[in-house]
This record gives sequence, C-alpha cells and structure tokens, in this order.
Amino acid sequence: MFERIENLIGKDMLCEIKNKSVLIIGLGGVGGSCVLSLIRSGIEKLIIVDFDVIEASNLNRQVISFQDEIGNKKIDSCERIVKRINPNCEIIKYDCFLDESNIESIFDKYRIDYVVDACDSIRTKQSIIRTCLNKNIKFISCMGTGNKLDPTKLEITDIRKTVNDPIARIIRKWVKDNRINDKIPVLTSSEVPLKKGKIVSTMCFVPNVAGILMANYIIRNIIDNKKKIQI
Repeated sequence: MFERIENLIGKDMLCEIKNKSVLIIGLGGVGGSCVLSLIRSGIEKLIIVDFDVIEASNLNRQVISFQDEIGNKKIDSCERIVKRINPNCEIIKYDCFLDESNIESIFDKYRIDYVVDACDSIRTKQSIIRTCLNKNIKFISCMGTGNKLDPTKLEITDIRKTVNDPIARIIRKWVKDNRINDKIPVLTSSEVPLKKGKIVSTMCFVPNVAGILMANYIIRNIIDNKKKIQI
C-alpha cells in the first residue's frame, strides 16, 4: 500500500517512518485528522489518548466520527478506522484524561519519538510541553482552531510568534512567566476569530487541515533527520 510513498522518498526512508512511535493526545477534529494522515504516510506505531465519546455534534468536522459510531469511545472508533487502512499498525489506547497525575506513567512506559498535542485543556498542554522538554522528546502543540474559517491562515511557528490566537496567548504568557527559553513549535492560525462566546463553533476546514499540517511536520522532520545522518 505504500508503493507510491516508497517511489517518492525511497525504501530506507519509508522504513525509518514505519519504525517511529507517535503519541497523540486528543482525537477530535485536529487529532483524528492527524492520526489518519500519519497512518497513510507510513507510521505504524501509535499511542492514542482520549477520554471522550463520539457525539452527533462531531459529525461536521471529525474524520473518525460516523452515524454508526455515535456513543462509542473515540479511541475505539479511531482504532477501527486505522486498522481498516493498515492492519499492521500497532495501537496502544488510553481511555483517560491526560493530566499531571498520569502523564509520567505514559511517557515513561514507552519509547516515544514524537508527541502530537491535539487536546483542548490548557493545563494538559502545559504538562505536555514541560514533559517533552524535560525528556527531550520532539513535539508539536495545536493552539486554537475554533471560531475560524480560513485554513490558509494556519502555520507552524514558535509560540512567541503567534497572533490572533486566544489559546496561544495563554500559553505564550505561561512560557514567559516560567522563563522557558526552548523553542515551542505550535500549529496556530493568524485569522481573527469570527466570534466570541462560551460555545466554540467550527467547520471541517481549519481543524482537519491543522491535523494534516501537524502530521506533515512530523514526517518531514523524520525525513530531514535521516538525511542529516546519511550526510
């Protein structure tokens, strides 16, 4: 199934991708899209974390949500879809809310090459960033994709360069207050939010493209690092 990828980047590079392990926290619009993009790109080792179930309100934007999956755990639905694409993929599931009380137990149990933060919780994002920096694990953290409509405004940059992103503003202040000097790679949108309020509104475009961009960031990083080693 990966013949065209192998033709594009070579057999050795494809093997490098297949052997990488990715931890993905959050299987909503962003996380689900990222998972499927990684699987279709050759990744065969996934650790997925989510505590939620699929609801009817997810159908407009989340690629792992279908009518016959409503009420099912997102981690189970995600696993079924992944296996339909690549039965050889190894999936480790955590049906939990990731926070400071359990993050170390997951990070210490497995070899993790990359971490995708696609969760909604600010505190969890902070814990993920801090843990990845402490353990020297490569990561990409998604900021806000809600209340936005233009996927062309998405970009991957350092947290300090983010604009018009309410979630990034909170993380940016936290990074400054804690005197964190390391680079914090984030997926963000420079689009001004279309609305404000307690209910976060969205269509499929921005979160799904965000997930694809995060997957691309990881795959390209694997390729670039392999090239450096060969040189």
